[in-house]
Amino acid sequence: MVFPLSSPYDVVGVLVVCCVILKWYRARNSRLDFIPTVGFSNPILSYISAYKYVFDSVRMMQEGYDKYKGGLFKMARLDDWVVVATGVEQVDDIRKAPDDVLSFSEAVSRSLQVDYTLGNAVNNNPYHISIIRSQLTRNLASIFPDVREELVAAFDDAIPAKEHGWVTMPATETIMEIVCRTSNRIFVGAPLCEDPDYRKLNVQFTIDVVKGAFIINRFPDILKPLAGRLFTNVEGSIQRAVRHLEPLIKARRSMLEKYGADWDEKPNDFLMWLMSEAKGDETSTASLARRILTVNFAAIHTSSMSFSHALYHLAANLEFVQPLREEVESIVASEGWTKAALGKMYKVDSFMRESQRYNGIGLINLERYVLKPFTFSNGVTVPAGTIICCSSRPVHLDEEFYPHADKFDPWRFVNMRQEEGEITKHQMVSTTNEFLAFGHGRHACPGRFFAANELKALLAHVVMTYDVKFEDGHGFPSNRYVGNACIPGTANLMFRLRCSPNVPVAAPA
Repeated sequence: MVFPLSSPYDVVGVLVVCCVILKWYRARNSRLDFIPTVGFSNPILSYISAYKYVFDSVRMMQEGYDKYKGGLFKMARLDDWVVVATGVEQVDDIRKAPDDVLSFSEAVSRSLQVDYTLGNAVNNNPYHISIIRSQLTRNLASIFPDVREELVAAFDDAIPAKEHGWVTMPATETIMEIVCRTSNRIFVGAPLCEDPDYRKLNVQFTIDVVKGAFIINRFPDILKPLAGRLFTNVEGSIQRAVRHLEPLIKARRSMLEKYGADWDEKPNDFLMWLMSEAKGDETSTASLARRILTVNFAAIHTSSMSFSHALYHLAANLEFVQPLREEVESIVASEGWTKAALGKMYKVDSFMRESQRYNGIGLINLERYVLKPFTFSNGVTVPAGTIICCSSRPVHLDEEFYPHADKFDPWRFVNMRQEEGEITKHQMVSTTNEFLAFGHGRHACPGRFFAANELKALLAHVVMTYDVKFEDGHGFPSNRYVGNACIPGTANLMFRLRCSPNVPVAAPA
């Protein structure tokens, strides 16, 4: 007898039942039974744990770290399990593993649901990453004047502050606007970086990718294509980006045809580097637009969250401001605003690194997909098809590695750098087995050098230019955790232009 499925809900219901049966079958034949579980290990009840993790992730991750430190534990996802490594030795194991055994790209593809949120071309040919590692990083000094010029203009336009009286601004929205505009000065140049609709597109695309990936990951694999069609609109965003980028790309192609690879005033930005490196189908305007949206996503959401956290710490602790101001004023007075000058701002660097340690943007890092059975140095073997990762937040808050780890100490890393042989180990861009904000090893964030320079430039500008405090009656908002993501709480910040470089930091009232 055939039972007709009268609505899409019937279809979804049948598919969900099939997924439950499939998970039960997989669990019966699982080779992960020997790894302890946080939450329910029963294949059906584990769905409860998988959904619970969305809202109670901090407690569950910390529970696993405290119980199984130095080893492994597993946690439920909707269609399978994720194995979490808790020891620095396991971090080293993952870092050293070859890509044909532990795949970073496959893990990212699954975590961000790249096929649906960014498009499979980004994953199949990630040539933009090599551009980030080479041209972007190599040109940091030469592009810094543009970064500085744009961030000053972005702050002036976004925050209508005056010397007398305070202006109140929504923190995260304002910061995202400033980060987007400043980053796009290097991605596409002026004046497009100043275009309100272009900036709105990139900010919204960033939010859409995060939301889309989060929603799609709530579905079992068999339902993800359907969820991708329902909850994303990648092609619509690309077409909107094309409308902005097409005139610019046409003009640059005309100059290339007329003058060849080099000409006076040739832009030194990411779009130009893409145009120079793209091959075949990637040379189309739509493909270039997809890459620009992708690098915006990578830059905007991470840098905006990181700077929001840092600015909250600054507003909540006025005693931190004066030491930062003195450092910035002294170095800028002697060297001006340059990348080299930023490199000498050890307190600014330490402040940003400590904010990353204390808050971070997620609970885990070094996520990998196991392509071949992988054996950790402790002898534990995980099978192919497993997702593994490291528990970064518990490591960053571990007293073994960071004394008084539950306290925000802005000078923690500048003090650590003063120890013999430690001058470079504890700078913002450095990664270690105990500091995983940017990942670690050859797959550490390739854009961290650009991001660190931008974030330090933003912080240095704020302490030189503004007095900042929370809206009256409010303080540091609690971070919100949704699954693995750490999202800064919402708050209004008050800004006032400094009346004088010598105004005491305690003056705002």
